[in-house]
Amino acid sequence: MQRDNHGDLLEQATHAELLVVVRDLLTRVAVLEAENALLKAENTTLKAENAALREELRASKRATAPFSKGKGKAHPKKPGRKAGKGTFTNRPEPQPGPADLVEDIAVPLDSPNCPQCGAALEVEEQTATVEDTPPEPVRMIKRFKVEVGVCPVCGWRGRGRHAQLAVGQHGATAHRVGPQIMGKALELHYHCGLPLCKVPAVLQSFTGVALSQSAITQAAGTLCAPGGNLHTAYLGLREEVSVAKVVNTDDTGWRIGGKLAFLMGFFTPVLAVFQVRWRHRHQEVLEMLGAAFDGLLGTDRGTSYEAQAMSEIEQQKCLSHLLKNLSAVEETKTGRAKAFARNLKEILREANQLWSDYRGGECTFEAYRARGQPIREKLSHELRHRVLKDCDNQRLLDGIGRQHRGGRVLLFLERPEIEPTNNRAERGLRGGVIARKVSHCSKNERGAGIYEVAKSVTATLALRGYRVATALADMIVGKPMPTAPDR
Repeated sequence: MQRDNHGDLLEQATHAELLVVVRDLLTRVAVLEAENALLKAENTTLKAENAALREELRASKRATAPFSKGKGKAHPKKPGRKAGKGTFTNRPEPQPGPADLVEDIAVPLDSPNCPQCGAALEVEEQTATVEDTPPEPVRMIKRFKVEVGVCPVCGWRGRGRHAQLAVGQHGATAHRVGPQIMGKALELHYHCGLPLCKVPAVLQSFTGVALSQSAITQAAGTLCAPGGNLHTAYLGLREEVSVAKVVNTDDTGWRIGGKLAFLMGFFTPVLAVFQVRWRHRHQEVLEMLGAAFDGLLGTDRGTSYEAQAMSEIEQQKCLSHLLKNLSAVEETKTGRAKAFARNLKEILREANQLWSDYRGGECTFEAYRARGQPIREKLSHELRHRVLKDCDNQRLLDGIGRQHRGGRVLLFLERPEIEPTNNRAERGLRGGVIARKVSHCSKNERGAGIYEVAKSVTATLALRGYRVATALADMIVGKPMPTAPDR
């Protein structure tokens, strides 16, 4: 009996230990299942992120559209001008210039009588034109027969002189191109953005004149160096910027010798002045504007314009940038957190539309000021000091509110001569951005200096309505920079 009781005790102890082990295993299984579920969820998220990154990488390497970003809009706006907006005209009849060949060709009716009933037709004359060029380029070649005299006694040598012939134009440099061809070359490279290696081929195709890259580079270096004709005009343009009433400015990335630099642009309706600098700070901005600048300045939200040294300059922050910042935050929010950005966007769009109505002549200045007052009050109320639960909305409130209290958000409602957006500067920099895409920017600081001078002169000539190549040719031979026409 004692042995049986002892055996039962051992069996009971074994069962208890087994139960403990089973419970422990079940607990561990439950923990592992929970961890497995978390890992599965994390794996699904990582797969989705990996697919998105692969799509982004594939899109960035797409040969058909290397500069496209992301997907297009689901409902894009219809291209072209809106109905009733802008000036719609047909191609006008070409006005012949002094060197143009005009051929008048009569195109009579097949019969002066109506083919239906035989009655005499009422005849009127209409004009249609076809513009074209000769099948082969026509060149103007001036052959100078220069007399060279040598004294048989002392060996003195003298050469004949002509106003259109350079003093040192003999020997290896006896045969050169004229200012018209050089003006076209500078326009193609610096204004149109054509790569320098392509300019000689284009010129020879359309003019029949052979020109080398080095000839273009050397001519540009001479004209844009201190004391050169284009550099003198460039200094005058910088002075005009410093006394302008309204200036829009922006910057974009540039390279000097492969290292990061900045291309800065300053724009008015009749001015486009550039400068290339290693850094973009308020010092570089004031270098162009001058310490005594008292005009209005249109900018984006860059920190360079927030320096204390520029606090006295009246600035208009670009509403397009503000709307973009608000939309970026709104897209990440749900529920009531979207209301703050949405309300601000409605107010800014209302203000922008009011300015468009005023510039379009749909309201008087008095009505413009009167309608602008409630818009300012609504924006002031929306940007009042308070604490928001959402940190992103709080950041927008603090940043935009500080600009509004400084009078830099709705300045155009008081001073309609300045635009509510910085689109003028964005458009002005487009040529530089294109040049950056098709070239390696500037090889050295001298090249950067040449680019800022030549680009400023050519862009300003285009804004003022002049034929760039013709005006450059005049400046090459010593004529001053054409002034802005009266508007």
